[in-house]
Amino acid sequence: MAIRAVIFDYGMVLSQAQEPGALNNLLTITGLDRDTFDRHYWTHRHAYDMGKLNGHTYWKQFASDSAIELTATEIERLIENDVLMWCTINEPMLKWAKSLAESGLRIGILSNMGEDTLAYMRQEFSWLGDFDHHTWSCELGIAKPDPAIYTYTCEKLDVAPGEALFLDDKAENIRAAEEVGLVGIQFRDVKQLQRDLEARGLLDELVLPLG
Repeated sequence: MAIRAVIFDYGMVLSQAQEPGALNNLLTITGLDRDTFDRHYWTHRHAYDMGKLNGHTYWKQFASDSAIELTATEIERLIENDVLMWCTINEPMLKWAKSLAESGLRIGILSNMGEDTLAYMRQEFSWLGDFDHHTWSCELGIAKPDPAIYTYTCEKLDVAPGEALFLDDKAENIRAAEEVGLVGIQFRDVKQLQRDLEARGLLDELVLPLG
């Protein structure tokens, strides 16, 4: 079955790794070392991505879990820097997405995303309009790797799962997509993506990634 759509995760696929300056600000505000910070940062992230928590309730829970006190001003600064940490764009992948659309394929975004980062992206990233569909977990109340979020995205793009290539940096999200029937590739960098597309015999269908 020919590929008719390419679905991109946002974090670590369309975006770069965590922006160092913003990450350093988060560590400074909380006063935690990196390992301790990371442990508490990810504990309730899934709930944040599903819309069960917002920025304020997420960081209050973070403070409770890590036994620190945060002022209202510090929480606002944490929300701001948390957003900025994930908003450095992977320009080669964004250019590739646009070239796919120009070649006639449908392109979509499927991302686990909290409402604060999403609000910033909608304000600052006009390129979101280049995509045929966006699936944001916080708006659906479901998140990867829930099978329903993959089938929902395919339906919105008007393609069968087997007609969609899905790119994500996390292996568990790729496995879940493949179980639904999508073609999955775990993304690490552009060169690796080129190799995987060639190995899958997909370079005849897809424009070569830029990089």
